Amino acid sequence: MGVDQKNLRIAINAQVPPGTGAGGIETVLLALTVLSHLDDGAEEYVFVGHWGEPERLRPWLGARGRLVTGPAPALPEETRPARAEMLKRALGPVRPAARYAKQRLRAFASREAPSAPHTVNFFERLGCDVVHFPFQHYEPCGVPSVFNPHDLQHLHHPSFFDAAEIERRESLYPAACRDAHTVIVASDFVRRDVMSRYGIETDKVQVIPWAPPPAPATQADGDIVARTVREKYFPADEPSALYPAMTWEHKNHIRLLEAMALLRDRDGLRVRLVCTGHRTDFFPRIERRLGELRLRDQVSFTGMLSYEELCAVYRAAEFIVIPTLFEAASAPLFEAWQHGAPVACASVTALPEQAGGAALMFDPTSVEAIADAVGRMWADAELREDLRRRGARRVKDFSPERTAKAYRAVYRRAAGLTLGEEDRWLLTHDWTRGGVAAPTRYARTGVRLYA
Repeated sequence: MGVDQKNLRIAINAQVPPGTGAGGIETVLLALTVLSHLDDGAEEYVFVGHWGEPERLRPWLGARGRLVTGPAPALPEETRPARAEMLKRALGPVRPAARYAKQRLRAFASREAPSAPHTVNFFERLGCDVVHFPFQHYEPCGVPSVFNPHDLQHLHHPSFFDAAEIERRESLYPAACRDAHTVIVASDFVRRDVMSRYGIETDKVQVIPWAPPPAPATQADGDIVARTVREKYFPADEPSALYPAMTWEHKNHIRLLEAMALLRDRDGLRVRLVCTGHRTDFFPRIERRLGELRLRDQVSFTGMLSYEELCAVYRAAEFIVIPTLFEAASAPLFEAWQHGAPVACASVTALPEQAGGAALMFDPTSVEAIADAVGRMWADAELREDLRRRGARRVKDFSPERTAKAYRAVYRRAAGLTLGEEDRWLLTHDWTRGGVAAPTRYARTGVRLYA
C-alpha cells in the first residue's frame, strides 16, 4: 500500500543528552533495541544517537539496526557557555536549549509555520518511512510519526515543575499528540489521561506496555562485584531494603526517610536502606532531611552504579520498596522481578495495573502506610517468598519480543502496510489486563496475567 515492506526503514530518535540521568527513558531506548534483533521481518531500524555520546546504544543493536549521529544544536552565541548547565538541569531527557526552540514549539502548537533551525529537516533527510519519537521530544516532519508522551505528571503535580517546563510540555504534548499518526502509552491509566486532557480520539492512542530489556551477558568478575557491593552497602547483621530511583521530587524519598525514622522511633526497628540513582537538583533537600532525621548511618545514597553493581544490589537486598507518587511504568518493578526480589509498591497511577497482584501495595502519601509496608516486608518471610513467586510469574507477562513486535505493527500501520494476523492481534487486544488468549501460532507473544 505505497510502501515496499522489504525496504521499510524506521527512524528512532535516541538523542538523550548524556549526563542528565535520563533513567526510565534510557530503559525505554534499550527495550526498543530489541526491534533490531527480530528475525521475522524485513525492516531496518535507524537509531539516532545524541551528538555528545553517539555510540551509547551500539553494543545493544542487532543485525537490523544501524546507528547515526544526530546534529548538534545551533545555539545562539550568548547561550553557548550555558550549554553544559542546561543539559545537566534537564528535567526528563530534554529541555529547550535555545531561544529558537521555544519559538518553534509555540509556532508548532498554534499550527503556524515555524522559523526552522538547521535541524528541522534532519529526520526527513534520513530517508525513512516512519519516525518514532519515544520520549518527550517531537519534531513535525514530512513522514508518518509515532510519539510517546509517557505521562502527564505535570498536570497532576504542577508543583514538581517550574513554570517554564510546564509551558514547554503544554506547548509540545497536545500538538505532538494531534500531529502524530499514533500516540503510544504504556498503560490504560495514561491512555485515559491523554484522551481526556487533550481530546485525542480513542483509535489514535495505542497501549503497549514496556517490558524489561534483555540483560547483557554477565561479566567474568560478577562474583567479585557482588561481594564488594554486599560488603559496602549491606552489612550481614542488618535487614536491608533497596529503592532504585533518581532523586526527583515525585519519587518521594523524603516520606520514605520519614517512614524509616518512624519505624526506628516507634517500633525500635532499624532497617538499612540503600537508594541508588542519579542525584538531581532536588537531592540537597533530601540530604538535609536525612540529617534532620539522624539517618545517615542507616541510609545510603550511592549515586549512579554500573550495570553489574546495580544487579548485585538488587540481589543483595531483602526487598525492594517503591514509594513513588507518580509512574506511567516502573522500570525498578520489572528489574526487581528479574532479579527475584519481592516488592512493596505505591498504589497510585499506573502501578496497580503493572503490578497485577505481584507487589504489596501501600498509600505513598502516608508516612505511616509506608512504614507499615516496610515493617511487614521485614518481619514476614512468608510474605516475601509469596511476592517473590508472584513477581517471577508476573514478569513473564511482559515479553521484550512481544513489545518490540507490537511497536513494529504500529510502524507498519503508520507506513500504510496491510497488517498480518499477528500484527492485528497485537494492536487489537488489551494485553495489560489478560483474559485474552493469543492465537496458537503466536503463543510466545501471548499473555497470561497472574491473579
